[in-house]
Amino acid sequence: MKVLGIESSCDETGVALYDTERGLLGHAVHTQVAMHEAYGGVVPELASRDHIRRLIPLLENVLAQAHCGRGEIDAIAYTAGPGLAGALLVGASFAEALAMALDVPALPVHHLEGHLLSPLLADEAPAYPFIALLVSGGHTQLMRVTRVGDYQLLGESLDDAAGEAFDKTAKLLGLGYPGGPALAKLAEAGTPGRFKLPRPMLNSGDLSFSFSGLKTAVLTAARTRNLSEADKADLAAEFQEAVTEVLTAKAVAACRQHRLSSLVVAGGVGANRRLRQGMDAALAKIGGRVYYPALELCTDNGAMIAYCGAQRLLQSAAAQGSGAFAVRPRWPLAELSLG
Repeated sequence: MKVLGIESSCDETGVALYDTERGLLGHAVHTQVAMHEAYGGVVPELASRDHIRRLIPLLENVLAQAHCGRGEIDAIAYTAGPGLAGALLVGASFAEALAMALDVPALPVHHLEGHLLSPLLADEAPAYPFIALLVSGGHTQLMRVTRVGDYQLLGESLDDAAGEAFDKTAKLLGLGYPGGPALAKLAEAGTPGRFKLPRPMLNSGDLSFSFSGLKTAVLTAARTRNLSEADKADLAAEFQEAVTEVLTAKAVAACRQHRLSSLVVAGGVGANRRLRQGMDAALAKIGGRVYYPALELCTDNGAMIAYCGAQRLLQSAAAQGSGAFAVRPRWPLAELSLG
C-alpha cells in the first residue's frame, strides 16, 4: 500500500510517499525560514500562503523520486493538528481534494504522533514498548508507547517547551532566527560552567519539566554585565548543558520506572548534537539505547505523516475520502485511539 503524506502544520511544507512493503519511496520538504526571518518568527498568514504555492511542486518532486504516478497512490494521510489553523487547512483541503479526485481514502493524522513514530522509519527501529521524548519548539513530553495508538503521558513541560526556551534564549543573546540552531552553534565555541544556571525540576521527583525559569536566569545573567562574544558563547553552552541534563535525567528516570531500555527522542530539538551525546551516554549506563529519526526527519516532514497514516490504516479502517474534514489547531495527543 502506497500512502502519500502531507504536512503543513507550521512553517515547513512536507510531502512524502511511503510503501508498506518497500519503505520510504521519496520525500521533499520546503522550509519557510528565510521568509519568516525578517519578522523574527512565523507569520501565520504568510505561512498559509506559502504552503499553497509549494504543495503541487513538492508532490510532483516526490512522485518523480518514487517513479510513481498519481494513480498508484492508495491513500493520503495529512496533518490535521495541532498547529496553525490556516496552515493546517491548506494541507487538509489539498489532501482531501486529491483523495476525492483519485477515489482513495484520506486520513487525518496527529502531528505529534507523526514525530513519535518517526524513528521507526530507520533501518534499526525500536521494538514496542518504548519510552519516547517528544522535544520541539511547542512540546516537551515523555510518553510510554505500547503500540500504535496506545500512548501514556508520563510528564510534560508546565510552561515553555525546550525548543521554545532555546529560541527565546537565543533572542536574548541577540542571535538570529531560528534561534535554536543558532544557539547550539554558538554553544560549540563556549564552555559550560563559567556561568551558573539552574537545572529546573531536576530533583522534583516526577517527570514534569519547566524551562521558563531557566530562560529568566539567562536574562538575569546577561543584564549583570556587558556580554562579550566569548561571554555569550559560554552562556549559550551553559544553557544547552542545563537543558540537556534535565531532559536526560527525566528520560532515564522514565525508563527506570517502566523498566524499559529503549528510548525514542523525536522532534526538532532531537537534532541537537549535545543532547544526543548526553542521551546516548546516559542510556548506555543503564544498558539501554536511544533511537532517533534521521536528522532530515527531525523537523516537520511528510515522511512521518505518511508512515503514521500507513500504520493507522493497517490497523483500522477509519479513513474517508468524502471531502468532509476539519482541522484541530489544539489536539491533545492523549485523545488519540485506534477507533
